[in-house]
Amino acid sequence: MTDTADTAIPTSSYDTALQRSDAIWAKIQDDPAGLRMLTGDRPTGALHIGHYFGSLRNRVRLQEAGVESWVLVADYQVITDREVLGDIRGSVRELLTDYLAVGIDPERATIFTHSAVPALNQLMLPFLSLVTQPELERNPTVKAELAAAGKSAMGGLLLTYPVHQAADILFCHGNLVPVGKDQLPHIEQTRVIARRFNERYAGGEQIFAEPDALLSEAPTILGLDGAAKMSKSLGNTVMLRMSEDETAKKIKKAKTDADRQITYDPEGRPEVANLLTIASQCTGRSPEDIAEEIGDKGAGTLKVMTAEVLNEHLAPIRARRAELEKDPGALFEILRAGNARANEVAEQTLARVREVMGMIY
Repeated sequence: MTDTADTAIPTSSYDTALQRSDAIWAKIQDDPAGLRMLTGDRPTGALHIGHYFGSLRNRVRLQEAGVESWVLVADYQVITDREVLGDIRGSVRELLTDYLAVGIDPERATIFTHSAVPALNQLMLPFLSLVTQPELERNPTVKAELAAAGKSAMGGLLLTYPVHQAADILFCHGNLVPVGKDQLPHIEQTRVIARRFNERYAGGEQIFAEPDALLSEAPTILGLDGAAKMSKSLGNTVMLRMSEDETAKKIKKAKTDADRQITYDPEGRPEVANLLTIASQCTGRSPEDIAEEIGDKGAGTLKVMTAEVLNEHLAPIRARRAELEKDPGALFEILRAGNARANEVAEQTLARVREVMGMIY
């Protein structure tokens, strides 16, 4: 891929990313050796079914397929667009609980935090020298984050967020990052940084490989109020930790429409289609098949069915979660072990970076 000052993703670049992604999926099925996945979340509290169906379940699938997994609890990114921190430690605990409950295995995945890995964050300094202010300002994901935060002025940490993410990926030599299409600009910026570092500081030697995006086929789960996505701040979610009764009440209040005939029409009837998608993800049946079964029985029947199959699907996860909550100390022991592993790798990477930059004294 040619180097470009603009990291937005034109159609041709998306097609290229899609082709690479398809090739990676084929490699995973054939032989996942050599693949190292980096993924993660900001610790802003417990996770919901949008996270689960959109990414968590796919991470477990990749883990089970034999892909080496690194999972970042991005605690420093909480302060990119927030002035009030809240209970970060509590949010990290909730995130760890959800990770383990859905099946992320600390014996096969390295789970770590930004704040506990100094060498990772130090990589931002040489990486920042490789990008320009206009490149960062043009990043569409950064613009979207600024708009979502409701701010007009961009803070320095938010502006440099793509560089921080590049450090996240490259410190452990991650070469596979599961993302949706809207996050491709971040991966492209990471590829640019890796390429420029190799050229400028390493004389063309490949210190960092350019990572690939693994484009997810996972569905987008809308908010129960019809919003574009579930958001804890909007209260339109079904949290993984909710009880069966709480889940049923949430689904019962979900926005639908007045047409009693249930059909799967994501464009014309997005709220109805969203419930059908949730039911489909829980049962393995197609949303069209579920819609045909319900027929003219209306949204009430759809909601009851969706709540029932969702509760059934989440039951083992919730049981595991309840067990994990009994021993929060064990959760932080897992995190400390992951942090130790991440520090070891980050320090090795930083030492190599300093070596090729002539900064060993």
